[in-house]
Amino acid sequence: MADEGTANCIDILLAILLPPLGVFLKFGCHVEFWICLVLTFFGYIPGIIYAIYAITK
Repeated sequence: MADEGTANCIDILLAILLPPLGVFLKFGCHVEFWICLVLTFFGYIPGIIYAIYAITK
């Protein structure tokens, strides 16, 4: 089993590649996912920034 640090690292890597996917795996289909999805539609970089923020907070 992976510990919390490894899981966080994998979530952050996924958030860099596909920001909504990383947030979805961490929070499910809640408001954080939808915010990240909208920000990613507006621009890839804002989606990445929000995804990393949401995962690490």
